[in-house]
Amino acid sequence: MEGLDALRGFALFGLFIVHMPELFELYWAHPATDPLQLAVHDAVWLVFAGKAFALLALSFGVSFFIIMDRAARRGVDFTGRFVWRLVLLAAMGLLHGLWYRGDILEVLAVMGLFLVPFQRVRSNRLLLAVAVFFLLQPLMLVRIAAGLAGAEWANQPLRFWSATIPQVYLDGDFAGTVRMNVVDGHGFKWLFMYESGRLSQLLGLSLVGMLLGRIGFFARPEAFVRARTVGLAIALTCAVALYLAREPLTQLVPATDAMSMPRALTGALLASLFDLAAMAVLMLGFIGIYYGGGDRALGLLAPAGRMTLTLYVLQSLVFVPVFYGYGLGLHASMSQVQALLLGLAAFAAQLVFAHLWFRRFWYGPLEWLWRAGTYLTWDVPFVKRGTGAAEGMPA
Repeated sequence: MEGLDALRGFALFGLFIVHMPELFELYWAHPATDPLQLAVHDAVWLVFAGKAFALLALSFGVSFFIIMDRAARRGVDFTGRFVWRLVLLAAMGLLHGLWYRGDILEVLAVMGLFLVPFQRVRSNRLLLAVAVFFLLQPLMLVRIAAGLAGAEWANQPLRFWSATIPQVYLDGDFAGTVRMNVVDGHGFKWLFMYESGRLSQLLGLSLVGMLLGRIGFFARPEAFVRARTVGLAIALTCAVALYLAREPLTQLVPATDAMSMPRALTGALLASLFDLAAMAVLMLGFIGIYYGGGDRALGLLAPAGRMTLTLYVLQSLVFVPVFYGYGLGLHASMSQVQALLLGLAAFAAQLVFAHLWFRRFWYGPLEWLWRAGTYLTWDVPFVKRGTGAAEGMPA
């Protein structure tokens, strides 16, 4: 399904275009103050921050369904092998996390384990209800309610709010950076994912993706033209409403010096719901344009979507040393405009690379390695020899 590959490539683009002005997390050491630089930063955040990650999570759920469904059609229970596949992804994430603490591969792998039992749930309505439950971040709602009731624990600031950029990232050597990623960065990543509600929403989005795969949303796009149009209108309305009403609604929540968290968490929750609505706008708008005659243009993203794993890792391998102290240390001098332009040029280069790569190979290098590890064999087609389809391994 090239449309799904193109959407995944678009999500990868969005994630990278957030990481670049973010200077791979070092932006927060010295945030922009110049009006132009701040406007560029805010524009990128408004369009892609939180949305691109959500798109990847949703695509992960669709891919999970496709893999399990294709195996089931052959009469194969792929559950055990899929769990092993996630173990391999987690291992790659752990290795990548030594280089860049913001790695998301390990998070996707761990949360992917929760998809396995839900795959056996046959009721689409029940799956949708569970997905909505997680998307609404129940733990955050409980904390808001407890905070309003005066519970002391619920009125303690979230721990990741007080985090600072480790000095070793700014001016340390490579060994010190890796050490910090191991002893502090790994734990901080999971703390952020938990306290911010990302883990809950990731599971909900993955379930939505699995459900979209189950109903044939991407396999039979012609059957969902009206649903996409209606969904886009609803998502756009919700996004605009949440954007305009977030602050007024947040101010309605009572707050005192001793009870400040419910208001702050309400603002964070409404912001996350805006991100979900905006993500739906991006997804439905992209798919609508793709199947509405824009496939030739948007299809250029498909090769990137087919090697998302490789390109995602490659982005940090190249640009973490550009910004971090052990490399060029440009975190202190690169402006938001420069970072954005560099990101656009770099992603264009990655697109060219992906198009050229797939002229000769069936899979991206890490995708091939992941596939070979999944089936515990090196006998996986890699180099194209002729124009036929890859033989010997199931999808």
